[in-house]
Amino acid sequence: MPIIGFGVFQIPDYNEAKRAVLTALEAGYRLIDTAQAYMNEQAVGDAIKESGIPRSEIFITSKLWIKDFSYDGAIKATRQSLDRLGTDYLDLMLLHQPLGDYIGAWRGIEKLYKEGTLRAIGMANCYPHVLADLCETFETRPMVNQVEIHPFFQQQLNLDTMKEYGVVPEAWAPFNEGKRNLFTHPVLTEIGKKYGKSAAQVALRWNIQRGVAVIPKSVHEERIRQNIDVFDFALSDEDMAKIREMDIGHSEIVNHFDPQWIKMLHSVKF
Repeated sequence: MPIIGFGVFQIPDYNEAKRAVLTALEAGYRLIDTAQAYMNEQAVGDAIKESGIPRSEIFITSKLWIKDFSYDGAIKATRQSLDRLGTDYLDLMLLHQPLGDYIGAWRGIEKLYKEGTLRAIGMANCYPHVLADLCETFETRPMVNQVEIHPFFQQQLNLDTMKEYGVVPEAWAPFNEGKRNLFTHPVLTEIGKKYGKSAAQVALRWNIQRGVAVIPKSVHEERIRQNIDVFDFALSDEDMAKIREMDIGHSEIVNHFDPQWIKMLHSVKF
C-alpha cells in the first residue's frame, strides 16, 4: 500500500469526483480511497478506467457502511462496490465504523479475503481498546486501521497498539479539516520555511515519518500536486519534537464516545 494516497470524502458530485481522481492519478497518486458512504465509487471507477493506467498499478480502498454489517450483508455490499468501481477485486476493504454487527461483517469480508476478491481487509475508527479486542478475537486480524491522526490528535497509544499487532496505521483528516488554523499554524509554517514547504506539507511529512499512511483530499489541482510533493525533505528530530507538543489529545471533528453521535451514525442511510 502506498504511504500517500488520494481521499475523496465530501466529493459526492460525479463530475467533480471524477475530475479530481484523474488529476490525482496524473500527479502520481496510486492509492485512491473511497467508501460506499461517500457516494462516489462510480466516479472513482470511471476515472481509473479513463486514466489508462493499468489496474494492477492502482491501490483501491473502499469501506462498507453500518447498514450492511452482517455476514451476508457485507458480502452483498462488497459485490456492489466492485460493480460500481468496475473491478473484480479490491486492494483493501475496510469496515467504516466498529458499530452494529461488525463481527458478522468481518466474517463476511474475511471470507472474500480468503477467496482473493479482497487483497486486504481492515477497520476504520478503532480506538486502541477496540483494536486490541478485534485482534485478540478474529482469526484474521485487521491489516489496516484508518483513524483520525494529525498534529493536534496524534494517537500515540493507538499507534503503539497497531505496532504490537502488526496493523498498518492510516490517517484520515491529516489536516484536521483545517481546524486550529493548521494551514497557517506558526509552528508548522516556521518548520516549513526551512525546507521551502507549506504547513500542509509539513503535517503530511510528519505523519509519514511516523510510519502513518496519509490520504489528503482536495479538489484543487495545485493542492493535489503539492500534497504528494513531500518526499524530497525530512523533518529533524527537533522538528518532530516541536510538532509533538501540539497534541491536544482528542478529536475536534468527531466524538465516538458521544451516544448521540453513535445514534446519528446508525441513522445514516444512502
